[in-house]
Amino acid sequence: MSIFKSILNTIPRPLLIKASYVVRPLIALYLKGNKFTDPIDGKSFRKFLPYGYGKQRENALSPSTLSLERHRLMWLFLNDETNFFTSTKKLKVLHIAPEQCFLDIFRNQKNLAYITSDLESPIADVKADICDLPFKDNEFDVVFCNHVLEHIPDDHKAMQELYRVLKTGGFGVFQIPQDLNRATTFEDDSITDKKQRAKIFGQYDHVRVYGRDYFNKLRGVGFRVDEVDYTKKIAPEKLERFCLMKGEILPVCYKD
Repeated sequence: MSIFKSILNTIPRPLLIKASYVVRPLIALYLKGNKFTDPIDGKSFRKFLPYGYGKQRENALSPSTLSLERHRLMWLFLNDETNFFTSTKKLKVLHIAPEQCFLDIFRNQKNLAYITSDLESPIADVKADICDLPFKDNEFDVVFCNHVLEHIPDDHKAMQELYRVLKTGGFGVFQIPQDLNRATTFEDDSITDKKQRAKIFGQYDHVRVYGRDYFNKLRGVGFRVDEVDYTKKIAPEKLERFCLMKGEILPVCYKD
């Protein structure tokens, strides 16, 4: 087992987040180079770090922002296809389980009123259960909730809450680890052993594996869902340079 895989599987996530603020600048300096670039901060490296709780993906984790493939893809989509960074109207944004790679950038954007929420994350503003969010109906212009729902036993209730707090006319991005070869989502509440969960669900703290029906689950609570393969719009040389995962689908959800 590689050192990165061992760390991921043994150290609780809140401690990992705190430790990363100390270790990250040292790793970024050590790996500085010109082969790969993180589009979030524009910094380049001779390689990215491997990442994964099971089989590790090479060149997945950016040394500078700690972004993964999915974060870099979402950044490019927001920058190129939305007014998230350019809106003259102040956007109220809710970010569930905020990722470090976005946190400071989004907080410092003058066109955003940015609120983060999570039950466990030490970097979130509001400690809250996603199935019982302490926010008003139709409160947010934008909602992000990435790689969260696979951890939530009652994901239908969580989706309903995301829909409730999103404004009519607003949009959200709700990424999940998804097996596109699987038609239907698989879950089994009787599987509680962490090793078995990791083997079956891909990670020790996941409770299901989503299939292609994930998008219809979101539609079932009211969202209009675009299944966006944004990698098709990105030149092959940039897919490689930004270390993106070809064919990854962005679930972009709208409340009409």
